[in-house]
Amino acid sequence: MKNTDIRRNASQKARGDARIEPYTHPAAGWGALKYVAINLIKEKVTGGNYRTLLKQNQLDGFDCPGCAWPDREHASTFEFCENGVKAVAAEATSKRVTPAFFAQHTVAELMAQSDFELEQHGRLTDPLVYDAISDRYVPIGWNEAFDLIASHLKRLDDPNEAAFYTSGRASNEAAFLYQLFVRIYGTNNFPDCSNMCHEATSRGLPGTVGIGKGTVTLDDFEHADTLLIFGQNSATNHPRMLGELRECAKRGATIVSINPLKERGLERFASPQHPVEMLTWAARRSALCLFARKSAATLR
Repeated sequence: MKNTDIRRNASQKARGDARIEPYTHPAAGWGALKYVAINLIKEKVTGGNYRTLLKQNQLDGFDCPGCAWPDREHASTFEFCENGVKAVAAEATSKRVTPAFFAQHTVAELMAQSDFELEQHGRLTDPLVYDAISDRYVPIGWNEAFDLIASHLKRLDDPNEAAFYTSGRASNEAAFLYQLFVRIYGTNNFPDCSNMCHEATSRGLPGTVGIGKGTVTLDDFEHADTLLIFGQNSATNHPRMLGELRECAKRGATIVSINPLKERGLERFASPQHPVEMLTWAARRSALCLFARKSAATLR
């Protein structure tokens, strides 16, 4: 180890920073499979629920809750990435949070935990209501829970005073029934996760590109000579996009990533769906991928 490396590691240790080791392997590959197994074990997914992964992004299955990356032909049984496995494992976990858990912890105690720590406790098993006196969530029957919700809604002077948040993790069937109930109640205030993500694009993009949503289709990747990627971390947020970029690099397309983070997945990427790459530790080196570390004008 060089003296400069020794001094750097000593400085990091003194500051309490994690030591950064050089990473020489390609992104994904065997490392991705390793952490897939770790997450399935950590979430205590039972053997029968492993079959759920085989229905992910399939015509007779369900869309991955991790991202919205499309599928061309559903040609593979394993149409998911490491992040997709983590998302499904979190849904299929056998860990449960019962009323006994909340009897042991006040809300103030739980507020001191991170979002990650809270999720690791597991899935809720019963409807709960907050009790301000004990600062705890206590169990409540379903009928009582619905009566409590109804009493609050009836006390409002106008239905538009209520907002009904939904999650992208909800199924289409559940979302349809939910919005039907709310519209009958008298409002269309649905600030869901899609609204929060795309409100800015629906307002800003029409004035620049003429339409308020994405204009690129999956087939465009097969014909593009140059790909400009900015506003996202492809290898981190859309790992399945790396498969498309891999094919683009193989046929000689120029890939420019405007990103302060020089992601390993855009340098070397071994696809777990390609046995030859996995068995030979080979990886497509994206020599055509340029990085703008600080600004679009600083390509290198």
